[in-house]
Amino acid sequence: MPDSVSAAAQRPIVSVCIYCGSSDAVDQRYKDEARQLGGILAAGNLRLVYGGGGVGLMGEAARGAYEAGGKVLGIMPQFLRTKERLLDEVETIVVQSMHERKMMMFEEADAFVVLPGGVGTLEEVIELLSWRRLDLHKKPIIFLNSGGFWQPFFDLVDFTVGKGFTPEAFRRTYKSVDTVEEVLGAIEDLASYDEEIDTRRVL
Repeated sequence: MPDSVSAAAQRPIVSVCIYCGSSDAVDQRYKDEARQLGGILAAGNLRLVYGGGGVGLMGEAARGAYEAGGKVLGIMPQFLRTKERLLDEVETIVVQSMHERKMMMFEEADAFVVLPGGVGTLEEVIELLSWRRLDLHKKPIIFLNSGGFWQPFFDLVDFTVGKGFTPEAFRRTYKSVDTVEEVLGAIEDLASYDEEIDTRRVL
């Protein structure tokens, strides 16, 4: 868990972490968008930080960034090296646990983009949002809501707000976009957002 928001709040956006699925058995649209995002980050001189795999949306995004001349950092736990297959072309750090992987991805990133994914992606983004909910960081969080993929999740968040478990202001700590082309603008918008969330209501 991050210790403080002070340093993170002042850092410029130079590295963007993506959370996304590692399955190849998904609609080609999601893969194409992941590769496109990698290229867009490279064109914006932003380093891509990701889970280190060469499969699924992870692999497509990393290849897109690498082929466009961008910087890429993969972070892979030892036990997943065979399953998620490292990309030899990009810099990869091998760590010992999922906890170490997630913390390093967080520390190496100045903003986050959440692409379509499964349970693993949900687990990662829930922790990230929870830290933001507790005001432990102020890094931009952008959802690529491709074809409405994340709408059920947003509906669940709205449900918890309606029941009083989550403050209304929490909705403004992340942003949803429908297209890859909107991602960088959304990061810039949230990077300048400095309103405090009232975490005193419900912890």
